[in-house]
Amino acid sequence: MKKSFTKTILFAAFLIAVALAGASCSKKDATVVSVPTLTTMDVVTAETGTIAYTGGLFNGTQDVSLSSYGICYSSSNQTPTTADNKTKDTVIQFAYTTKITGLSPKTTYYARAYAINSAGTGYGKVVQFTTGDGTASTGGTVSTLAGNDGADFIDGLGSAAFFNSPQGLTVGTDGNIYVADSFNSAIRKVTTAGNVTTLSGNGTIGYVDGPIATAQFYALQGLVTDASGNMYVADYGNNNIRKISADGVVSTFAGSGDAGYTDGTGTKATFNSPRALAIDGSGNIFVADLGNNLIRKITPAGVVTTFAGSRGASYLDNETATSATFNKPNGIAIDANNNIYVAEALNHTIRKITPEGVVTTFTGGNKQTALLGGPSAIAFDKNSNLFIADQNGRILEITKDKVLKVIAGNGTNGFAEGVGTAAKFNSPQGITVDAGNNVYVSDYYNNRIRKIVLQ
Repeated sequence: MKKSFTKTILFAAFLIAVALAGASCSKKDATVVSVPTLTTMDVVTAETGTIAYTGGLFNGTQDVSLSSYGICYSSSNQTPTTADNKTKDTVIQFAYTTKITGLSPKTTYYARAYAINSAGTGYGKVVQFTTGDGTASTGGTVSTLAGNDGADFIDGLGSAAFFNSPQGLTVGTDGNIYVADSFNSAIRKVTTAGNVTTLSGNGTIGYVDGPIATAQFYALQGLVTDASGNMYVADYGNNNIRKISADGVVSTFAGSGDAGYTDGTGTKATFNSPRALAIDGSGNIFVADLGNNLIRKITPAGVVTTFAGSRGASYLDNETATSATFNKPNGIAIDANNNIYVAEALNHTIRKITPEGVVTTFTGGNKQTALLGGPSAIAFDKNSNLFIADQNGRILEITKDKVLKVIAGNGTNGFAEGVGTAAKFNSPQGITVDAGNNVYVSDYYNNRIRKIVLQ
């Protein structure tokens, strides 16, 4: 009797354990559906006052059974819902972009991302924006500061000077414009009067550190200058970042010279065809590492880390910087709040990376490909306006109020001086702005440095 009772107790305990294990398994396997969480992307409006561009980014892992998502907006409801006006989007990969049409000029709107699933409706933060008055700007007056038709390597004044496929530009602390004269493997100095001299490089491909008179580069691309007058060079063909000190000595700041992907300090790190550079207020250099599809960070001590991207050549926004993807990033700039902007000609976008590492589409992409042809370079002026060199022959501005303007060029490649859309460029590749808000453009196939005086 006692033995039988013991067996019964043990058997009951076994059944309870099995039941608990089954319950535990069921609980583990059950999918818990939560209300979607989103980030509303920046809103950029057209000069017409009737169109706006924005989008949404899903935060974290999302339920695949989303029934609807897009942007809801209103001019009267400061916390718009899906009961107000809304877009419906169909392309999703953690993020989506959208175009809002039919807006009224000179009107303040409120917009936020939304998504609906079986748990309910989730919303992003409300973004307020005001549409333009519908008046198109006349643009800027375009002229040639230096250079002439045909590729060569000749110093001189204005049209007497020759370049060979100029790329990156920077304004030095002395107010002069410095040009990465790529196929001459040289850095040229251009005064505001258009006088061209050679700062470093002799027209021969090479890799030599030392005094600027004897240093050599290989198809250099991006340039940036720090507050102390040091210049940094994206030495594209040599796969490294070079430094030209204020007293005229060239050294290797980061990169071993081999094409690769390795974080590290100084020459222990590797890059793959670095294309463009930007510098923040703390002296950190950010690199558009084109061949690796990454944004790299270099501290003033030369420590290289991966700031954003996962090396895959694609287009993916993400709330985690190193989970996002880029496709041959070719331009980079930093605003006053340390947000990093990246130009991608192949994705037709300007991407934005916050200091916290959230990657979103600032403008362009997906439904907005007509907005940007192939942005090749970007630069901020002192008033936080963003200027874009678009390879399709246009120079664009996104004002600090996020209004998109065409300031020069008409989308047809060629060469013509003039005002606004009467001017023509041929695949502009570099852009910079001086203290007087004059815009300078390296006009790649025209082998000229163009100047735009804004109205």
